Amino acid sequence: MNDKSTTQRPQPQDEAPNSGQGTDQGAQQAGAQDTPVGGALPRASSGLRRGIGRMLLVAAILVGVAGLMYWVYGRYTNVVVYDARIKADMIMISSRIDGWVTDVPVSEGDVLKTGQPLIMIDNRDSELRIREIDAQRKSLQAERQRIESEIRMIDQQTRGRFEASRAALNAAQAAKSGMDTEMEQIRNDFERGQSLLQKRVISRQRWESLRTAYRVATQQVLKGEADVAKANADVMEAQADRQRMDVLQGRIASLRFDEERLGTQLQRQQLDLTDRTIKAPSDGKIDRIFIDPGEYVARGQRLLLLHNPSVIWVEANIKETDIRDVKLGAKAKIGVDAYPDLVVVGEVVRIGNAATNQFALLPSPNPSGSFTKITQRLPVKIAVPQTNGLLRPGMMVEVEIAIVND
Repeated sequence: MNDKSTTQRPQPQDEAPNSGQGTDQGAQQAGAQDTPVGGALPRASSGLRRGIGRMLLVAAILVGVAGLMYWVYGRYTNVVVYDARIKADMIMISSRIDGWVTDVPVSEGDVLKTGQPLIMIDNRDSELRIREIDAQRKSLQAERQRIESEIRMIDQQTRGRFEASRAALNAAQAAKSGMDTEMEQIRNDFERGQSLLQKRVISRQRWESLRTAYRVATQQVLKGEADVAKANADVMEAQADRQRMDVLQGRIASLRFDEERLGTQLQRQQLDLTDRTIKAPSDGKIDRIFIDPGEYVARGQRLLLLHNPSVIWVEANIKETDIRDVKLGAKAKIGVDAYPDLVVVGEVVRIGNAATNQFALLPSPNPSGSFTKITQRLPVKIAVPQTNGLLRPGMMVEVEIAIVND
């Protein structure tokens, strides 16, 4: 029994190596912990990374604080608008007359000079009408010259006859006046002789002589009256011939009115001919062309759109709560969305007199009675210089208007 109690239990063969290996691994781990090279390098790299991270965090915080301070400073020293646009006078060219388009010598994007032809419309009918009216005017001018020549001829022919007939009338009247005086004396002698004959103072022969003289004088007076009447008729006839000149003068006046009327028609037709060549009203650049050669255009139809690229401005809608800080002549910094590196300096030249909602085509009534207060905006015009043709109408820009303290 003692032998059984003192006898050790045998160990399996596979457990002995395992235990030996575990002892060796523990020894290796202990040796690795005691090795200075394998433990010092990881601890130094982690500390450096943590230092750099703290420095970057502090730098980011400082940059954020600086940006915030700059933004706050800008908000208190400038009126900022982010939805402003570049604008220009967009000129819509339309036709004043009807006709067929024969030529369009320009294309979109062309730079124009004042008076440069843009669109040509068929002008054959207009030219023929001008020739017709001009021929009518020349015919009236020839007729007027003919009548003026006739008036001069009538004046030369009738002036002498009229003066001669008036002289003859004056002579006949003078002769009749002398005959009347002589007739009066002869009649008195005859009447006195007749009285003396009754008293038998004179002889009958003497009385018959006085009677014959009285009859002859009466005939002479009648002849004088006939001469006066004939001379008066000649004067009236000569005067009537001269009155023909007045009639012809009236005809000339009528022809002058007809010439003036035709002159007005000719000017209108020349204007029509001029309108058939549509020219550029000012310097500019073509944006759109809405017509092609061979098409028929009607009066008032739009043909092309152009603008002057050298005359542009920025229109910014400023909140009514900020409009008190905007003054005429204030400087404005313009940032163009299309060119982030481009900064343009402009000047406030006009401040709107009414809010933008007053220009709406459709009113905004409030039938429900509920009210939501919305901050209104007023348009502000900022003059900006063109920069190498980069600024185009419709571009979005950001505006910072300097606040001017009075």
